[in-house]
Amino acid sequence: MAQQDWKSRLGVVYSTNPDFQYETAAKEAEADTLPPERQRLTVRIDRRQRAGKQVTLVDGFVGRADDLAALAKTLKTKCGVGGTAKDGQITIQGDLRDKLVTLLTGLGYQVKRGN
Repeated sequence: MAQQDWKSRLGVVYSTNPDFQYETAAKEAEADTLPPERQRLTVRIDRRQRAGKQVTLVDGFVGRADDLAALAKTLKTKCGVGGTAKDGQITIQGDLRDKLVTLLTGLGYQVKRGN
């Protein structure tokens, strides 16, 4: 099945060598998650492209997506609101900057409060 995976070989020039074996490049592993004391997070508020509704953004997380999702779930649970985690950013519904700074500092993160 691996040899018939034509999507991974798009753009490859045809070879007349009968012994030619196409090699795919190995995917880079995700960066390991830094410990909380080495993370520098920024907590800020945003209203852009959200019909005037406020959301709190937590930027600067360095690590794997599953660790980001776990941190987001912890914050959403403690605040009692909804939100999402993607692209290294946590979005929490509402203006909860002060509460998030307190929670993240308690978890051992270096936190800076933005606008």
